[in-house]
Amino acid sequence: MFRAISRFFRAIGYMFTGKVNSAADAMSNNPTVISATFDKIIQDKKKRLNEYKDAISAMIAQEESKKDKLSTLTEDVQKLEKLKSGAAARAKQIADKYIGDANAVRSDPEYLKCQSAYKDFTSTLVEKQQRASEIEVDLKQLITNVNGHKSQIQSLMRDLDKLKEEKHDAVADILSATEERQIADMVNGISNDRTNEELHRLRELRQKASANARISRELAGMDNQKAESEFMEYAQKSVADDEFDALIGLSAKKEATESNTSDAKIPEA
Repeated sequence: MFRAISRFFRAIGYMFTGKVNSAADAMSNNPTVISATFDKIIQDKKKRLNEYKDAISAMIAQEESKKDKLSTLTEDVQKLEKLKSGAAARAKQIADKYIGDANAVRSDPEYLKCQSAYKDFTSTLVEKQQRASEIEVDLKQLITNVNGHKSQIQSLMRDLDKLKEEKHDAVADILSATEERQIADMVNGISNDRTNEELHRLRELRQKASANARISRELAGMDNQKAESEFMEYAQKSVADDEFDALIGLSAKKEATESNTSDAKIPEA
């Protein structure tokens, strides 16, 4: 019992889904809907492309920042190397003053100051050199990534241009296919398009008008033929009457009567 009810509602759901899918397919084949769908896709792709560009811009800004840091570190390294050389040169100058007396040299405050500065410059130099090396590695990878993303963006922009062209091609193909289908349906007599109905009605009107004109011409021709037939019949009858009158001698009497009538006319004064 419950299984039957479940199958019943499931069948209704399938039927409803099928109708919805059919309606959606019919709408999707509409050129206006297709054009709007392409516009929506193009708009979405433009939005994602702009977001992609923003991300690349942030990477480029990071690249410029690392370049500035590397440049500063390079200047610092060069400066520290000079300071380090200067401290060593000054320490040597002090040591030379004591002519090989190491203890006297190590006890000289100026020498100790140079020694301490040399050590500080050395440690700072090593630190900055390591940091510069790290930035160089990061910068190299960042530049590689940015160049790769730039190429990807160019490819996506080309795809976007192609999509714009595809939109027009798709709409044209749908219109062409729809027109061909309507013509085929009209030929097969299965079209329900109002355009085809109107064409059929106009063709019927044209055929009726042609038929009416043909009938009018035929009727006019029949009237002329009837009149000619009557005239011919009258002429034939008149000829036959004259022949009959002549045969029985009435023709001569008729002529004499007509002659006497003519002589009996009152002369004009």
